Amino acid sequence: MAVLYRLSQNKMEGSKAFGKWYAQAVMTGVVDTNALATIMQRNCTVKKADILAVITELIETMQDQLQDSKRVKLDGFGSFKIGIENEKGGALTAAEFSATKNVKGLHVLFLPEVKTDSTGTRQKTFITGCTVQEAPKNLVDTSKPKDGEDSGSSSTGGNGSSTGGSGSEQGGGSNPSTTPGEGD
Repeated sequence: MAVLYRLSQNKMEGSKAFGKWYAQAVMTGVVDTNALATIMQRNCTVKKADILAVITELIETMQDQLQDSKRVKLDGFGSFKIGIENEKGGALTAAEFSATKNVKGLHVLFLPEVKTDSTGTRQKTFITGCTVQEAPKNLVDTSKPKDGEDSGSSSTGGNGSSTGGSGSEQGGGSNPSTTPGEGD
């Protein structure tokens, strides 16, 4: 198994990386809770209904604990916590701070578990042993430009993707605060 990627060209004018090419992860589908439970049932003696019941209760319990200002750590998986998004600019003084005025929203943060091997190398649990492979049907022209052609200006007739897009599941977007290729 490998993580599939497609090539995507940075089209953000003014970026230091403008015109450069990067790999972006391609998702080939979604595996929902029901599908995970079906797979898990095949791999162990626990029935699908029991797995679904445990996952449902896990979600409810995690929600309760997170909303009680707890960090939830699932061994071998990672940690979850709730973060706060503040309004831009903040309050000028502590006395002027108001949660209703200054707190814009809440979000869940996930930090995958990290293991350290015998050499001291840190590796995130989910990507240990993972490889990457170019996705089939990559319509991006990877041939070198001929003499006199500008490599950054030709249209390849590809899938129209570029960094800075919509952030779709297929990796069409990127975080505008990072240089394309660094945050993917």
